[in-house]
Amino acid sequence: MNIVLLGPPGAGKGTQAERMVAKYGFPQISTGDIFRANLKEGTPLGLEARKYMDSGELVPDEVVEKIVADRLDAEDAAAGFVLDGFPRSLHQAEALDAYLEGRGGRIDLVLNIAVDPEILVERLTGRRTCRECGWITHLAHGPHAEAGECSECAGELYQREDDNEATVRNRLDVYASQTRPLIEYYRPTGKLVDIDGARDPDEVFRLIEAAVEAGGEAG
Repeated sequence: MNIVLLGPPGAGKGTQAERMVAKYGFPQISTGDIFRANLKEGTPLGLEARKYMDSGELVPDEVVEKIVADRLDAEDAAAGFVLDGFPRSLHQAEALDAYLEGRGGRIDLVLNIAVDPEILVERLTGRRTCRECGWITHLAHGPHAEAGECSECAGELYQREDDNEATVRNRLDVYASQTRPLIEYYRPTGKLVDIDGARDPDEVFRLIEAAVEAGGEAG
């Protein structure tokens, strides 16, 4: 099954994608991971992307689409995949459909993990990261976090710059503007399923399981 996973920062996409990989065996295809791999390996596509990144420009849709298509050509994606972080624009969604149609495939399910923005602000601004081991926790998770001490290695916890409230709200606004056209694009196909991401992670995964096992027809 070919799945697109949509959801704003803080919605828990990474956690749920990992669970889907563990249960169904679909590879999680993250654009962030693909970019890092191409940049590290110095592939032609990675070098092309770096030109834009080094000059502070956004990597054009066409380059992102080529990098994703190259990853989808890999053998492990032949039986299905979970796309995380792509598509991010209507152009990318249309290019993905065209790519899959050219190979006799299609997107079978679009999971839209929806969470109230105020809940997301609370989640993200409360995150703390350990300077020593990189462990991530939340202020709501106990006295160690409140005291600024990592419970894994006793290192110092800090708030990342992109987790302050102004930056978080801007990221959520950008995501909303980017994603609204995608929701409008996918919903008429009957493949989009809204998932309540404000619930406990176990409950969220049960909703995802129901949608996957219903072939995208669960509501």
